Amino acid sequence: MTRLSGRLVIATHNSGKLWEMRELLAPYGIDTVSAGELGLPEPEETGATFVENAELKARAAAQASGLPALADDSGLCVDALGGAPGLQSARWAEIGPGGPRDFAAAIEKVEAAIRATGAEPPYRAHFISVIALARPDGAVESFEGKVDGTLVFPPRGTLGFGYDPIFLPDGLKRTFGEMMTAEKQAIPADGSPALSHRARAFQAFAKACL
Repeated sequence: MTRLSGRLVIATHNSGKLWEMRELLAPYGIDTVSAGELGLPEPEETGATFVENAELKARAAAQASGLPALADDSGLCVDALGGAPGLQSARWAEIGPGGPRDFAAAIEKVEAAIRATGAEPPYRAHFISVIALARPDGAVESFEGKVDGTLVFPPRGTLGFGYDPIFLPDGLKRTFGEMMTAEKQAIPADGSPALSHRARAFQAFAKACL
């Protein structure tokens, strides 16, 4: 795939994801605009996998804008819940169908669901992110990042977004909710894996496309 240059649409209406993606892209001098800023509608996420959802969001934004588009689909997968909330991670936070999202309530829902299974800690889980790049001509490519860890209750930290306050990456003593974005999203200069799932997916994307 041809290396990226010029303007890029970040195909999200999620302010947290938008912030993280812009921070990751900043060192490359890529001019970005979000799907929300362009007034593009959010496509229905009908894919059966993170890859399918990321690619359909990227394709929709590229076709609507006439620009290359970058989309992320990500989620929290909890072992005790058979991988849930997984693809439904954002929907678990919705207040009513298609309504605003309350991740504090979603975290309580995750905890209650785990308790109901009778599972004992540590509660194993992983975050996964798939970044897809689509071009107006229909070409699309996707890149995956994953980070393993455990869930902690009560939540810890007010940084980050989503389920970050309950996710403790393996080998660390602070949750994602206790880390500044710059730390969580840092790309190691030596090529070793980044800390977060989204940064790991971005590493693969950057190597191929930037």
